[in-house]
Amino acid sequence: MKEKWGQLRESGISLYRRHSPYIYDRAREYALLIRLNRPIGTLLLGWPALWALWFSAEGLPDLKILLVFVLGIFVMRSAGCVINDFADRKIDPHVARTRNRPMAAGRVSEREALTLFIILALIAFGLVLTLNTLTIYLSFAAVISAASYPFMKRYTYLPQAFLGIAFGWAIPMAWAAQTESIPQVSWLLFIIVVLWAMAYDSMYAMADREDDIKIGMKSTAILFGDADKLIIGLIQISVMLGLFLLGAQLSMQWPFYAGLTVATVLGVYQQYLIRRREPAACFQAFLNNNWFGAAIFAGIVANYYFMID
Repeated sequence: MKEKWGQLRESGISLYRRHSPYIYDRAREYALLIRLNRPIGTLLLGWPALWALWFSAEGLPDLKILLVFVLGIFVMRSAGCVINDFADRKIDPHVARTRNRPMAAGRVSEREALTLFIILALIAFGLVLTLNTLTIYLSFAAVISAASYPFMKRYTYLPQAFLGIAFGWAIPMAWAAQTESIPQVSWLLFIIVVLWAMAYDSMYAMADREDDIKIGMKSTAILFGDADKLIIGLIQISVMLGLFLLGAQLSMQWPFYAGLTVATVLGVYQQYLIRRREPAACFQAFLNNNWFGAAIFAGIVANYYFMID
């Protein structure tokens, strides 16, 4: 018996050594496909959800709900990256910044990508099933918006607005999960997040504008043309005014407005970065929006921590 177990053990080790390079290679490519090395998308999706959870719970979100949303954000963003690369598999090879992505370079097949997307979507749905019925109903719209957004750049010059809807849908879901209701103020925050996404994703699109024009893709950067900086600036101002209005409706105090002040400075800095429309600087402006979202969240958390009745 001992000899038999020894043979099985040796066989298992041999099998692992034979297949481990393949397993490692696939794991690496899938990690690149879901942008595990580039967490900016997860952060930009996550900040609005965290804002909504803290607002709806008045500073003390339910721990289980918080955990479900954090995991769900990571999984849904990963699924969004997979379906985005599937949609752009024939476009990305022609764009300098994306031509080395796993699907564009032919290192991940269409079948693999679709299988991974389905698995991630099922995991996300499993997470949402732990929440209340209203949140489950809202999750169907979340999946539809996430799956359809990557195809919008073929049909409309406003794909950035669809991205905002996909990212902003976490707002009513968070309120529903925390309070089993969707109050009017949650829709105000939803509109703010849609506008914010339009601003930062337009900066992102400015970095790809020349390539997009060559291959016939559409974006707000192309639509806005020479007025891009001005329109992005106006959208940023609208976001800040919306946040001030939201703060007034929710009776927020000085820490929240301190966070808004920091965010305003960051918005001005982003305008400075895009002033010459240099692709690398426009991309840096896009990345800087992570700190914008963090500043707002810090103000919200500090407000409820220091709040005086």
